[in-house]
Amino acid sequence: MILKGKGEKMEKLDMLEVELDAVVRASNDNIFIIDGQGTVLRASPNSSSIYGIEASDLIGKSVFDLESKNIFKPSINVKVLKERKEVRLMQHTTTGRTVMATGIPIFNEAGEIVRVISFSHDLTELEELKAEYEKLRAATERYQSEIQEMREKDSSFENVVLKSRSIQRIWQLVQRVAKSDASVVFLGESGVGKSLFARALHKGSKRAKETFIEVNCGAIPETLFESEMFGFEAGSFTGANKKGKPGLIELADKGTLFLDEIGELPLSVQAKLLKVLQEKEITRVGGIKPKPIDFRLIASTNQDLAEMVKEGTFRQDLFYRLNVIPITIPPLRERKEDIVMLLHYFLQKYKEKYEMDKTFHPKTLEKLTAYDWPGNVRELENTVEQLVITSETKTIYPELLPSYHHQQHGNTDSLHIEELEEKNMTLKDALEEVEIRWLKRAAQKCKTTYEMAEYLGLNQSNVVRKLKKYGINAKSH
Repeated sequence: MILKGKGEKMEKLDMLEVELDAVVRASNDNIFIIDGQGTVLRASPNSSSIYGIEASDLIGKSVFDLESKNIFKPSINVKVLKERKEVRLMQHTTTGRTVMATGIPIFNEAGEIVRVISFSHDLTELEELKAEYEKLRAATERYQSEIQEMREKDSSFENVVLKSRSIQRIWQLVQRVAKSDASVVFLGESGVGKSLFARALHKGSKRAKETFIEVNCGAIPETLFESEMFGFEAGSFTGANKKGKPGLIELADKGTLFLDEIGELPLSVQAKLLKVLQEKEITRVGGIKPKPIDFRLIASTNQDLAEMVKEGTFRQDLFYRLNVIPITIPPLRERKEDIVMLLHYFLQKYKEKYEMDKTFHPKTLEKLTAYDWPGNVRELENTVEQLVITSETKTIYPELLPSYHHQQHGNTDSLHIEELEEKNMTLKDALEEVEIRWLKRAAQKCKTTYEMAEYLGLNQSNVVRKLKKYGINAKSH
């Protein structure tokens, strides 16, 4: 900008002076006017809030001196005087403000700088807003990540109630270990949901899109176990498929092999399974050529494997191979807060399945919640299904509950004897009735006759004989 013209009238100059002063005072920006030597001629009143020094103390001062004292750092006016052009830069003041400064030189007809007008716009609030925005953006990303984790949790763990802290901690542990390929063994009583956790672990792993092969080690006869697990080549034994057959381990290639109730695994098969885990290859029964195999092993048991190792019924080397990450699922009686939610969950499930509108009477819920559920989640689910089917009314009343739900702890024997007396039973008949009830109760809580034998304190062959004697089908109870 160049000044032209001389001899303006004094009153016009006075008016310009008034107008300029008004602009400087009214502007939200901080305005400085200096001469060609760097002396401050005018300064906005808000200089103190931005630069920490009153405008009156700046008038007559050299911008070079002010820069050396860090009042202007860097000084926009000094930069304009040196570079002889319009300049824009960011300043950080001693008062902690952040400003955007713009300096404009004014030249005379000889090309000399006679004035520099600079504007400093306070960006502190804008910078703070930017910082807040970054915080909000980071928080939003974190929440989105947490929501995604919840969605993944819901999709892979939809049938497990996460009310109690113990189950929540187990689920968090399952989520962490799912990403690895380490062997996991789930420990706990029958019916606590070990297979459900195993499936959730698979769904949360990098093998989620591959096969999940579940093997109930207590359900396969020992004579068939090896061929079922390892497969067989054509003509390897009498009656074998002419084309051969892949075993369950082979079918789990690239996926997950879940050995449920691994404590029932025969010792002969334990040795071969260990070899597969160590060498990462499998040989079918009757075959000679090994095949590379890659699977993740998950196991579960309601038995004390460490004790079985001491007794010689479980291989120590396989135990250590399995026991990389042991996870114990607590029984339902130790997480009472889950019971009500599970009752409602299974009620809804079987209402939809059987297209029945049912609801629990408050007293029914009270008795079901107070019960210890020795068969855990499996027993609870079976009970709810039974109640939904057998209830003739919309409301499920407590009278419909099995007799053991009405008995108080510590008074079971006397009540049971009264029941037997009312039926006018002989001692022999009464003993048979007790035996039948124990067998049915064991069949309801246990998955195999081996588990029933352990529960009843009998040997397995004796359990099988008694089931046959009384015509009890273990699978139906």
